[in-house]
Amino acid sequence: MSLLSVEDFVVRHGLLQAVRGVSFNVERGETLALVGANGAGKTTLLRAIAGAHPQASGRVLFDGTDLSGAPSHKRVGMGIALVPEGRKLFVEMTVEENLLLGRTAGRPGDWTVDRVLETFPNLKPRRHARTGHLSGGEQQATAIGRALMSNPDLLLLDEVSLGLSPLVVDRVYASLQGLISSGTTIILVEQDLNRALAVSDKVICMLEGRIALAGDSKSVTREEVTKAYFGLHRKSAGGVPA
Repeated sequence: MSLLSVEDFVVRHGLLQAVRGVSFNVERGETLALVGANGAGKTTLLRAIAGAHPQASGRVLFDGTDLSGAPSHKRVGMGIALVPEGRKLFVEMTVEENLLLGRTAGRPGDWTVDRVLETFPNLKPRRHARTGHLSGGEQQATAIGRALMSNPDLLLLDEVSLGLSPLVVDRVYASLQGLISSGTTIILVEQDLNRALAVSDKVICMLEGRIALAGDSKSVTREEVTKAYFGLHRKSAGGVPA
């Protein structure tokens, strides 16, 4: 049984159909990269899986349980954690205080403040600093750490590298590599195609709310994904159905 199954999923923004009949599976321990142009529906899809945006139709099955109608806080309690675009930290609170908020889900697990600081060592000297005073990379690390503190089975990462310098992105991805290697299941929205393909097991390229291409990250080529990105390639690749 897949950890996550999305079936014929439709999500709207008013009259606009932002996600149109999307279906895919994510196995436990996999990393799935979602790529596509701005407005392709990636963020809306992630938010709807997390329960932060209502679905119009279709189903999301998490470990066999239909999440239809489940509010976002219940999904966190079931093991889904979203790191939203823009981080959404409490800027007047310290790094440690933001991290501890992740524990309110009440899920058992091994993630503690100290383990997060070991995973993101750039946060160690900033433990008691207000997050509003942090650099972009430190804020991103804090946002990911807060999600990990809920001990999730599925981590949803939206635009990890957005607004960060290449050097800082390198540091964030170096820490993420440890999570991936440990078997954490991740869905990653990423604009940097090279990074997305390098860290993921599977890739989905979205176009105008639909899946334009889906395949194994090691099998598809950058050219194939680029064509799908611009709507020039409509078939799935790598033998993986969309």
